[in-house]
Order: sequence, then structure tokens, then C-alpha cells
Amino acid sequence: MKTTVDIPEDLLKEAMRYSGASTKRQAVLAALEDFNRRHQQADLIKYLGTLRDFITPEELAQTRGSRERRRA
Repeated sequence: MKTTVDIPEDLLKEAMRYSGASTKRQAVLAALEDFNRRHQQADLIKYLGTLRDFITPEELAQTRGSRERRRA
């Protein structure tokens, strides 16, 4: 989709520098992807520690240990 947007030149140049983008389009896409990824992560963080009846760290270690013994 083509869109005309007035972006301050200094912000765009800085975004290009930080993202390593060689074009303005690449810089804008990188910024949008990063923005979306951060908000998706924030949405997931809301659920951190809310799972009940999930495997404990000790159970996980025990399961991993039994898998390792089977491979040997």
C-alpha cells in the first residue's frame, strides 16, 4: 500500500543508521516490525507466571535427564 507520510529527516536518518537500512523504505519497515514485535511481547508478558499445573523446573530437569540417558 502506498502512503505519503511526512517524517522528520533527522529521525529517518537515525532509524536508517540504527537499523542498517540502505533505503528509507527499509528503515520504516524495520521500525514498524520492531514496534509490533515489542507490543506482541508486552502482550505475552501479561501472562507470565499465570500457568497453573505446569511442569516444575525440577520435573523438567528430570525429564531431560531421562532423555539423555536414553540417547547414551
